[in-house]
Amino acid sequence: MTTRIDLTLRVWRQAGPDAPGAFVEIPAPGIPTDASFLEMLDIVNERLVEAGEEPIVFEHDCREGICGSCGMVIDGVPHGPERATATCQLHMRKFADGDTITVEPFRATSFPIIRDLMVDRRAFDRIIEAGGYISAYTGGAPDANEILVPKEVADFAMDAAACIGCGACVAACPNSAAQLFTAAKITHLNVLPQGQPERWQRVEAMVETMEEFFGSCTNHGECTAACPKEIPLDVIALMNRDYVRATIKNRRLAAAD
Repeated sequence: MTTRIDLTLRVWRQAGPDAPGAFVEIPAPGIPTDASFLEMLDIVNERLVEAGEEPIVFEHDCREGICGSCGMVIDGVPHGPERATATCQLHMRKFADGDTITVEPFRATSFPIIRDLMVDRRAFDRIIEAGGYISAYTGGAPDANEILVPKEVADFAMDAAACIGCGACVAACPNSAAQLFTAAKITHLNVLPQGQPERWQRVEAMVETMEEFFGSCTNHGECTAACPKEIPLDVIALMNRDYVRATIKNRRLAAAD
């Protein structure tokens, strides 16, 4: 038999980017404890629609913890109280009967609110566009084992590539910094042989694009604590090292031209 709990949601409602917003209390009785947080919002929205009210706007896609679109702040914590868990994978059994749950969007100037719990994360896209790719001129198709990658390098690249770009690191940071996201996207390319031809141009372009939109890192470490994929702070150190080297190398190349 499914256990059910009665909750009260204190949800941020905002009609649009330029509209005033406020917290609104919404009763949520009879919520199954085996429902995910997003499924709970689905249930609440169905009831709101049936009552002729506007449903809560929130972003979602895969609901499997890999797309990064479900981010929101739950009781003051990006993605909620369970570590290494995206909002869509957070289950209502983590809450108690009678709880009041405060739900709000990520708070960062670089993530303007679209409506209710949905924010615009296109600033991340600008960073990726600046260099989050490789150019591979292969000619004929190479053998899969032709480029040897040490296992330790492959494992570290995969750890960095686990970043889902949700923005929790920005929301958790007191400076709204995006170093963890940017460093993860740089590192998973820069440590691999395939990423070496554009390594120095990549790191300089991506870091400088990041600085146009986000604050500076001051080593609070809140980013990795809030990250649902537990991206380590090591990637920021590697990015900073490569950025210093890149500025020197790229200036030398420019002077040689």
